[in-house]
Amino acid sequence: MQDPGEMYISLYYVAFYVVMTGLFSLAIYVLMYTLNPYTPDYQDRLKSPGVMVWPDTYNDEVLEITYNMSDKESWMKMSQCLQQFLEPYNDTEQAHCNYYNCTAGKYFFQQQFNAPKHTKWSCPFYQSMLGNCSGLVDPTFGYTTAQPCVIIKMNREGQENVGTQVYYPPNGTIDLSYFPYYGKLAQPTYVNPLVAVKFELINQMHAKIQCRVMSNNIAYQNIYDPYEGKVDFYLTALR
Repeated sequence: MQDPGEMYISLYYVAFYVVMTGLFSLAIYVLMYTLNPYTPDYQDRLKSPGVMVWPDTYNDEVLEITYNMSDKESWMKMSQCLQQFLEPYNDTEQAHCNYYNCTAGKYFFQQQFNAPKHTKWSCPFYQSMLGNCSGLVDPTFGYTTAQPCVIIKMNREGQENVGTQVYYPPNGTIDLSYFPYYGKLAQPTYVNPLVAVKFELINQMHAKIQCRVMSNNIAYQNIYDPYEGKVDFYLTALR
């Protein structure tokens, strides 16, 4: 027969853990209730946006894009990576889901949820806006030559082994109408605006490229975070 004292102790701990679980659940519920689901997450992590580059065939330690122009498997790996990345930017898809006629050159502030299903409008970014780097004109994106295309989310520059650089959209400019971003719940059809750069690799056909955001309110010279607002990578073409 169980000792009554042990039974009371067991009941005490059961009741204690039930109460603690209830209090914890209540605290989580209150916390989640106070959060605005229409506000983008992680707004306090970086004052300047990160910059990424495609094709993302590099590793985590060294951002180096190397391809062999005469090796079909090598250049197809690059072109397929870009084709897959650009699928959400398909002109037909964008015309279907982002059909609002945005005003170019102005921030697109939206106080109300006037889009379908209680959302906010998103401006279309068409794949064809990337011109010769869209994959529509040249499905290889230039990787069968020493004039490869690189797609980034912002802006600019190159070095001595780079000849000409052509930007798409023109001048590598992203229109203000794509901002501000109100979050995935408010703008479920939003796609990040892109900039494509078609490089002409010359001489040794190996260059260090820096792509950075050029804006008065975006920093790219943070000594504590050298990757803030920019990305550095190597681009190499082999014969």
